[in-house]
Amino acid sequence: MKSTLRLFLITLITLTLVYCSPPDQKESSDEGWVELFNGENLDGWKAVAGQATFEVVDGVIVGKAVADSPNTFLITEKEYGDFILELELKIEHLSSNSGIMARGQFDPAARDGNGLVFGYQIEADPSERAWSAGIYDEARRGWLYPLDLNPVAKSAFKMGEFNKYRIEAIGDEIKTWLNGVEVAYVVDDMDSQGFIGLQVHSIGNPEDAGRETSFRNIRIKTENLDPMPFSKDIFVVNNRLNDLTDYEVTKGWRLLFNGQDSEGWIGAYKETFPDFGWSVTDGVLTIAASDGAESTNAGDIVTEELFSAFDLAFDFKLTEGANSGVKYFVTLSEGNEGSAIGLEFQVLDDERHPDAKMGRDGNRTLASLYDLIKADKQPRFVKPPGEWNKGRVVVYPDNRVEHYLNGVKVVEYVRGSQEYRDLVAISKYKIWENFGEAPEGHILLQDHGDEVSFKNIKIKTLN
Repeated sequence: MKSTLRLFLITLITLTLVYCSPPDQKESSDEGWVELFNGENLDGWKAVAGQATFEVVDGVIVGKAVADSPNTFLITEKEYGDFILELELKIEHLSSNSGIMARGQFDPAARDGNGLVFGYQIEADPSERAWSAGIYDEARRGWLYPLDLNPVAKSAFKMGEFNKYRIEAIGDEIKTWLNGVEVAYVVDDMDSQGFIGLQVHSIGNPEDAGRETSFRNIRIKTENLDPMPFSKDIFVVNNRLNDLTDYEVTKGWRLLFNGQDSEGWIGAYKETFPDFGWSVTDGVLTIAASDGAESTNAGDIVTEELFSAFDLAFDFKLTEGANSGVKYFVTLSEGNEGSAIGLEFQVLDDERHPDAKMGRDGNRTLASLYDLIKADKQPRFVKPPGEWNKGRVVVYPDNRVEHYLNGVKVVEYVRGSQEYRDLVAISKYKIWENFGEAPEGHILLQDHGDEVSFKNIKIKTLN
């Protein structure tokens, strides 16, 4: 009887020690994961920046929207550097856009002392846009990884169900998964540590007050991290300076500009690189301002190599009122004066350069297929002169072509299609036979007499 009682007391003490551990320290049994939410209360968390409410209901954190409130965040009291985070999130109404802050930041003095949350946010987007698990820079730079860059992942989010998110923030790399689907990959070093946060978004319609966003099974791992490799070919938004991740290299990406010199580039219609006008400084390739005229000073530069089907990405920065362009399928065979002829991703200050109002229906504006197709873009996705924008041109083996600006697709067409040829027939290019239909050509950076800079120029050949 005594031995039975002794065994009972030992068992009771052991269970008490296990289940009374502090909620922010209790480890799950699965390889070092730590539970961030104890399933009972909000110990270790605090609400900031808005008036939405959070409560625990049946082991779930339930956030409720409040009218006339900005975005509200439930954030951890502890900050984290490198980590792998997993949680489940449920949205039951289209008004309940949400997100997960990863290495989030908080300025309590902002907004007249009401506080402001900013930093990396992993999106929960129930709208038709469907950018869930894309990466947004809350209250700072805006979208870093819209799901136009990975459209097959748009169907991963399930409305009215718990969705499992996995977020890896290791070094300067952030990767996301949603319900097992590989979604986003960003390389960025703006924040190396910060809090984990759960968002209840502001609402535009007071009738949506009380709408719920739910979170559960929140766990984090901060030691002995074993990154999960992406198995699919996911586009990487890489903000390192003229550098590629190992993943990009394995997927066939390479730099077209090495950040140090003009290797791989020559002047258009020339045998060498221009000895004035173009310069490389601190990893940035810049064409100096001259008279604002087209290719009358240093002249355009082109790749020595020819390309057919490819994925080309580049960063560019305009000065006020500047004009330039990135051309492709440049053959250098037309013998024309001025800039070499080719299909052009327009690089332009739409607000200040007169070319934006020329052409037809805006088809000479930023990111347009110059003089042919207007870029379908929103002002919020355009960075002003003095800031870096991200351009991308994808030419598929079947002649489908896409233009992207800051991760958003703004132009799509098919080279050689009847629709394309009809556009050429009413453009400035109508005088050149089979314009833009060459099987291969050079990539060109244009000298239009204005100061424009480029960096992070990378390309991948498509088969």
